[in-house]
Amino acid sequence: MEAVLAKYENQIHVFSEFLEDLPDTDEPVWILGEYYNVKTEKSELLSDVRSRLWFTYRKKFSPIGGTGPSSDTGWGCMLRCGQMILAQALVCRHLGREWRWVAEGTQPAEYQRILHCFLDRKDSCYSIHQMAQMGVGEGKSFGEWYGPNTVAQVLRKLALFDDWNSLAVYVSMDNTVVIEDIKKQCRQTNQDPKLRAQEELSEGQRQVPHPLSRSTGRSRQPLHWRPLLLLIPLRMGINNINPVYIQALKECFKMPQSCGVLGGKPNLAYYFIGFIDDELIYLDPHTTQSAVDSETGSAVDDQSYHCQRNPRRMKITSLDPSVALGFFCRSEEDFDSWCNLIQQEILKKRNLRMFELVEKHPSHWPPFVPPTKPEVQTTGAEFIESTDKLFESEEEFEILNV
Repeated sequence: MEAVLAKYENQIHVFSEFLEDLPDTDEPVWILGEYYNVKTEKSELLSDVRSRLWFTYRKKFSPIGGTGPSSDTGWGCMLRCGQMILAQALVCRHLGREWRWVAEGTQPAEYQRILHCFLDRKDSCYSIHQMAQMGVGEGKSFGEWYGPNTVAQVLRKLALFDDWNSLAVYVSMDNTVVIEDIKKQCRQTNQDPKLRAQEELSEGQRQVPHPLSRSTGRSRQPLHWRPLLLLIPLRMGINNINPVYIQALKECFKMPQSCGVLGGKPNLAYYFIGFIDDELIYLDPHTTQSAVDSETGSAVDDQSYHCQRNPRRMKITSLDPSVALGFFCRSEEDFDSWCNLIQQEILKKRNLRMFELVEKHPSHWPPFVPPTKPEVQTTGAEFIESTDKLFESEEEFEILNV
């Protein structure tokens, strides 16, 4: 039954597109920290949504692990959402929140390099292959559905092998964000002297005002700070989201550091990027496209990596209570600003807090040790057979995915 549903999934989504449009309302629309008036700024709003990197199910990629699935249809939706939230952090890091994608337009070299990180091949650092292999270490077998917390842990581990982006991925524990631990992790320097020197040179060249800085007046990034992707797994209710959390969730989308939210409905993952009134706006990974093949260093055909449909929406009250909030802080000043916003807008105004923000590492917790790259890489790449098995026919592909 699942295979039949997956087969007609694309047609269902295409049909539903004719039923959706943005409402004609005076209510503000918030997209990842940016405000829009839908009546006067609709084109700007749609351009913003289209510019987000959109990762969906893919088929006909080299089998995961050499003999595993060659499509993630039906099981990889939360992994694809994880790719989207991480890609948003990388776009903010290298291109800035103000960057916009133009179809057939010329894009910066950093944009193409970001795309290469997510191609459906075993040697791309955030590919479906690497994520699925790393998920094995989290107790997930190939083809098994993931939750927001598991995907957050997978991203945290994979980021250790990504020297180019040098991103610090912090995943909170027990609904608690520890400021001391985050600053310790973000102040780590690269262990490789050559890479550390390259980082310092690259960052030194950025010590001028740059579009990467948001409108808060930030223009400098200290050399010792590694850009932060902060992921906060939460459960905001039992079977449904508790209404007391709804306003706090909205406030998260208003913050300039907002990187979106992983969540959805039971066994149906979405990447939430904003809200309008009582509806969440999201990117939907449930469309199966053919894998895009691109040689290392060559330009990626990026048309299928940007959703050009109307933004999808769902009632906030329909949200599954299990989510992971995402925030990107490019500098220490940016992180300090986020802490202040959380204190003012989330913690002081709510009787029931979404999560806790504490200054010091709790004494009853084990000591915090900033994660470092293992001496023996375990991203899964070395466990994948060197010769990829390609299916001889579409029938063989369908048999595997029944």
